[in-house]
This record gives sequence, C-alpha cells and structure tokens, in this order.
Amino acid sequence: MALRNAVMAALLEGEASGYDLAKGFDASVANFWTATPQQLYRELERMERDGLVAARVVEQERRPNKRLFSLTEAGLAAVRAYVAEPPARPTAIRDELMVKVQCADVGDVEAVRAAIAQRGEWAAAKLARYERTRERMLGGCTEDEYLAQAERIGPYLTLLRGMAFERENLRWCELAVRRLEQRATAR
Repeated sequence: MALRNAVMAALLEGEASGYDLAKGFDASVANFWTATPQQLYRELERMERDGLVAARVVEQERRPNKRLFSLTEAGLAAVRAYVAEPPARPTAIRDELMVKVQCADVGDVEAVRAAIAQRGEWAAAKLARYERTRERMLGGCTEDEYLAQAERIGPYLTLLRGMAFERENLRWCELAVRRLEQRATAR
C-alpha cells in the first residue's frame, strides 16, 4: 500500500493542513499505517501535482499562513479505485524485538526482559489513546447506535482493529516478562 492511499483515507475526514494530518495521523490511521511529517508533506506535494488533492491558503495573524488540503474528484475516484482492488497479501511482522527475544537464551536476558516491558508500556499507552479516541467517536452513544447513525464507519472499525492489536501486544508482553522472570528465578 502506498502512503498516498493512507493520506487519502485520512482526508476523507475532511480538509486538513499538513500539520493537522501529521498530528491526526496518530489518531486516525496510525493503528495501521505510520509516516513521518516529512513523508506526509512530500506526499501531499506529489498528490497536489497529480491532481488528487487541492490546497487553499488560509492567512493567519501572528502565525505563518497554512495550506489546507482536500480530496479532489480525481482523488475520490482514486480512493474508489483503490478500494475496489483486491488487497495485497497481509504484511509479515518485521520486529527487531522479536529477533532479540529469539536470541534471549544466549544474550542479556535482563536487557530483553526490559525491552519487552518497555514495549508493553508503549502498547498500554497506545491502547489508552485509542480508547479515548473511541469514547470521543461514540460521543455518549452505544456502539450499536453509533454504527447505525455514523456517516462513515471505516474509521471506527480500523480503530477497533488497532485496539485489538495493542491488547494482544500487551497480553504477550506481560506473558513474556512473567515467563522470563520465572525462568530466571528457577535457575
């Protein structure tokens, strides 16, 4: 999947500046796609050049002017075409921590345990952010009410997937730390 598809998915929420996209990327699509602000700005420029987004300048007092981007009709058509394509094979996990865990028996087990514990803290923090986002999305409605009345449910469904992913990360981290600690005390 190209970054442009993730940017177009984020712009379905409405007009946004590059800064807003970079900041909001964390809340909207970061549970399945990550990008640096520099990557986003470069992609927005390419997308504007390709006619997929249009930008308008908003003058601001005491701040630099900002450019707000929105999808063009060509951009919406590109989103529709992308959605109609069959998805590529699922991505494989490429995680340096897993390589370190694989080598834990011949290395510094305490360093591996600490790295796993840190990953668990990151997962817990991300899960908490996602849960706050979910509460904001629901706005006091039940999930069923929200899904029945929401204009778009894709962002909610991807948020649920991100939450499930982080819950599993947290569960595995807790299990792995516990097992490493049991093994250390048994020796």
